[in-house]
Amino acid sequence: MAQPRRIDVVLDSVRRLLRIGATANLFNLLQKQHPADLAAVFGELQERDRKAAFAVVVERSPKLAMESAAELGPEMAAQLLADRPAEEVAKLIQEIPSDDAAALVDYLPEELSTAVLELMRQKESGQVGNLLEFPEKTAGRIMNPNVFALNEDLTVAEGITQLQASRDVEMVFYLYIVDSRRHLVGVTSLRRLLLVSPETPLKRIMTPDLISVRVDTDQEEAARLVASYNLLAIPVVDEENKLIGVITVDDVIDVIKDEATEDIYRLAGVTSDERVFTPPGESLTKRLPWLAVNLVTAFIAASVVSLFEQTIDQVVALAVFMPIVAGMGGNAGTQTLTVIVRGIALGELNWGNTRKALLKEALVGLGNGLVLGTLGALIVWLMKGNPVLGGVLGMAMVINMFIGATAGTLIPLGLRAMKVDPALASSVFITTFTDVAGFASFLGLATVFLKYLKTG
Repeated sequence: MAQPRRIDVVLDSVRRLLRIGATANLFNLLQKQHPADLAAVFGELQERDRKAAFAVVVERSPKLAMESAAELGPEMAAQLLADRPAEEVAKLIQEIPSDDAAALVDYLPEELSTAVLELMRQKESGQVGNLLEFPEKTAGRIMNPNVFALNEDLTVAEGITQLQASRDVEMVFYLYIVDSRRHLVGVTSLRRLLLVSPETPLKRIMTPDLISVRVDTDQEEAARLVASYNLLAIPVVDEENKLIGVITVDDVIDVIKDEATEDIYRLAGVTSDERVFTPPGESLTKRLPWLAVNLVTAFIAASVVSLFEQTIDQVVALAVFMPIVAGMGGNAGTQTLTVIVRGIALGELNWGNTRKALLKEALVGLGNGLVLGTLGALIVWLMKGNPVLGGVLGMAMVINMFIGATAGTLIPLGLRAMKVDPALASSVFITTFTDVAGFASFLGLATVFLKYLKTG
């Protein structure tokens, strides 16, 4: 028998202790958890239990509570704080780094977030406020402004002395080198700093060619650079190339996870902020618009079928096999769509290699159509004893799977050209294209060969 997950054991204990009101025992259990594990526990509790457990931790260990809230994510963390007084929220938010604080404040109700920023200590409030000035999902919004840098005119010994005197700096595996006006001019490693002679000027050991991003760079692009070049951090500069922050690998992991989740949700027509235990009414309002769009597209496909009512009346077997053609084309289109959207997200696909990608997917769709169409034709022949009916289905599958693969490439590329997220609406268009093309090709071919179908 499978062993229960450790988190399941903790969850059962948390629920039981909450039920009997044993807050002291509950805190003793929760304080032994790593912030990430504690966040996982909070995430699986119902909203009422989540707030109660969080309140227990906040009362006895504000730092642990906020570290776990930061791991939980800004939206859910903001829900835990939304009912608390602004004075308390301002004090609690100062327990976490400014980049996490900015993300959390952004999800608070507007009136509360304004009050919190005013109440926070001047330094922290200024940093959080500055981060919130940058657009969402940019490098400037997710960077940590507490970045350590050394002046290029220093020696190694002077650099080490400054590093030893620094407190609360972010990511010193890379030591960024700046000039007197804080322009980013190079980078060196902590290891190299410790291995060379103390009298060596930093200019001699720094690497002038380094990878950085501007504050307005999309966070996905920043994450892609970190992943592509195996970096632990990437510096953030302004339009004058002045060093103003750093994005570390832990932030990049969060970005990759969030963006992947968002793309998966959008491909299914679901908003990225919906969760397993989102209230039914809220889930209904989030899902209904896209389902309504799907209903409209379904009627478009139905109108195509209605054009061939007389053909279907004469060969009823056509109604049995119509879903196969449409379904196989839709599956082929979805496969292509997934590959193309991923390629766009990772920067693998650009306007220069679009034609190559289109040709490849068209050939794959055609190949799949020929193989599966032939197989489908043989099965229909054996089932109905009519080779012409099998041939009609086989040809329609070839056509529709080719159209599905082509549309799965062109639609997301077209949406990107219109500055629309390719993952947002591609699946709806793919479904429409493959349903319409599938029904039209299958029933159209059936109409052409109707006399052979009726005598078969």
